[in-house]
Amino acid sequence: MKRREPISHIMTKNVLTVKVTDNLHEVIDLIKKNHIRHLPVLDGKEIVGMVSRTDINRLTFSSLFENQEGADEAVLEMLTIPQVMTQKPRTVEASLSIRDVAEILTVEEYHALPVIENGGLVGIVTTTDIIKYMLEQY
Repeated sequence: MKRREPISHIMTKNVLTVKVTDNLHEVIDLIKKNHIRHLPVLDGKEIVGMVSRTDINRLTFSSLFENQEGADEAVLEMLTIPQVMTQKPRTVEASLSIRDVAEILTVEEYHALPVIENGGLVGIVTTTDIIKYMLEQY
């Protein structure tokens, strides 16, 4: 196992994002169409939040009860991305080691972290990325 391999080697580089002004329907569409769980939220080029599949699931009832699609629609129309997202997310530098990022994910209990370089978003790393890397080592 390479001890100081940077997170940039395993992160997802082509990151899908949403704008702070987008609506929750766009978030749901991106999550469903791309089979992803986390989306960085941008205000211009600045990372201002993270929105996840879990955040959306907390708002919806249709997966729990039958015939609740209308209630879901009302909730999604009432709320905005800033009201649902995790604000000011923890970020990590692309040069940080995989081990250090794994420790952050574990200790701080995150499931995904935006990866930055020179202040800009260059990737995203998830617990799944770390697990896949670990499996490749054995």
